[in-house]
Amino acid sequence: MESDSEDPPLAMEAMRAVQILNPSGEVTMPRPSRPRVMCVANQKGGVGKTTTTVNLAVALALHGNRVMVIDLDPQGNASTGLNVPHHAGVPDVYDCLIDNVPLEDVAQGVEGIPNLWCVPATIDLAGAEIELVSVVARESRLGRAISAYPGQYDYIFIDCPPSLGLLTVNALVAAQEVLIPIQCEYYALEGLNQLLNNINLVKAHLNPELDVSTILLTMYDRRTRLADAVEQDVRNHFGDKVLTSVIPRNVRVSEAPSYGQSVMTYDPGSRGATSYFEAAQEIAERGAKIGVAA
Repeated sequence: MESDSEDPPLAMEAMRAVQILNPSGEVTMPRPSRPRVMCVANQKGGVGKTTTTVNLAVALALHGNRVMVIDLDPQGNASTGLNVPHHAGVPDVYDCLIDNVPLEDVAQGVEGIPNLWCVPATIDLAGAEIELVSVVARESRLGRAISAYPGQYDYIFIDCPPSLGLLTVNALVAAQEVLIPIQCEYYALEGLNQLLNNINLVKAHLNPELDVSTILLTMYDRRTRLADAVEQDVRNHFGDKVLTSVIPRNVRVSEAPSYGQSVMTYDPGSRGATSYFEAAQEIAERGAKIGVAA
């Protein structure tokens, strides 16, 4: 029993989450054949970018993947959701972008979840958009920081701000894959063309490896016909890039961050947690096949 008292409360929550979500231990989330750098982007706000980043990262880390979350949004919501300090004065991703501080100097271990690190965002990042304008190779600062990172990882998730400025461009240049969360609501596809155009521009000029690999439908309300119509639209447009798992509207998902937790540990039995768990499993299974096809 002694070890129990020494375990931080979040570690206990994490262990409980795995027992509830994966009681038989049958579900494995295979590690990818090569490290995957995924940028979670959509310039529309409120589509579940941060929630998606945090919950996928936690689910994969709880199943043995080594995961780093890079919070690139000045609001710092991913840092909050992982309970990582990000007040003024904490070394953060801004220092990497502007002052070339190595990623390993600013990455913090996430309490209670082994294999999970977070590079936080503080309010300093708000000025980075303007400061980057005059910096040499301004679009590839984050990519360089990731390339120089000496640690081992299976996944890096970059949580982008809801805009298409230089921070998001840095994420697109650093990543191999883009994960786009799309909420099942009326204007869901509006503005998506703009994002896809930007991705194509980055691909043409700065990062030929970039691929929109994953689309995740979020905020799905099964009571509305509209959600169904949006889902069909997205599946027709993006085909098998769209994950089978769909994230429902779920009050637990929205409550979790105010407790500094992902929904995985906050309420592992909730529909939101099981949906993110299934989405993470799909992403892991796809990742295991990447190198095989190549």
